[in-house]
Amino acid sequence: MNVDSATEIIEVLMREVLAEDQVEIEFDKNMPLIGGASALDSMKLVELCLALEDKANDIGFDFDWTSEAAMSKSRSMFRSVSTLAEEFVQQYDAQQ
Repeated sequence: MNVDSATEIIEVLMREVLAEDQVEIEFDKNMPLIGGASALDSMKLVELCLALEDKANDIGFDFDWTSEAAMSKSRSMFRSVSTLAEEFVQQYDAQQ
């Protein structure tokens, strides 16, 4: 698992989550996941995180998106797709 493969996983899952509302996005690894410029509202972000949990279970590890680091504004894994992908890989590596 590397950041590029994690980014691809996130892109696919984001498109699936947003497809329910027929929302099309121009995907960018630097796009924010929280704040006014995010393509996801809070419910869609939770759906994405739950989908990432399921994907992590399929791969063979537990993904924790509810940690203090996740919720910290200054170092949140939700700052961008890239930071979420990095956290996904870090948690994967820590459990292998």
